[in-house]
Amino acid sequence: MAVEVVSRFPVDDEVLSALHARAFGGDAVETPWRVRLAGHALTWVGAFDDGRLVGFVQVCWDGGAHAFLLDTAVDPRWQHRGVGRRLVLAAADDARAAGCRWLHVDFEPDLEEFYLDGCSFRPTRAGLLAL
Repeated sequence: MAVEVVSRFPVDDEVLSALHARAFGGDAVETPWRVRLAGHALTWVGAFDDGRLVGFVQVCWDGGAHAFLLDTAVDPRWQHRGVGRRLVLAAADDARAAGCRWLHVDFEPDLEEFYLDGCSFRPTRAGLLAL
């Protein structure tokens, strides 16, 4: 697999929105990713196959010890090939290099094996409040 993993790559809103739609289903509604990432992300990481974006993850943070993994997305044609794991590990390396001590992630039950076994997160208790 010749996938290149790149941190803080120049984001094309249309391309990233289309990847997000393919990964999560639904229509490709263009999202202002560049503005969001510039304002809120510690880092973001893309996976590229011959220049084509096939995976993405972002890391937000509190400006201190805690970072938060968001929007892990892999094109369905590239899933189950290690791309997501490489994205998450690269994002963790970026957060560690920035001085973060903790990387948090929330996930649906069907992703437990990916995050706990594949990416070495440990289970914790957490809460969620719908706003």
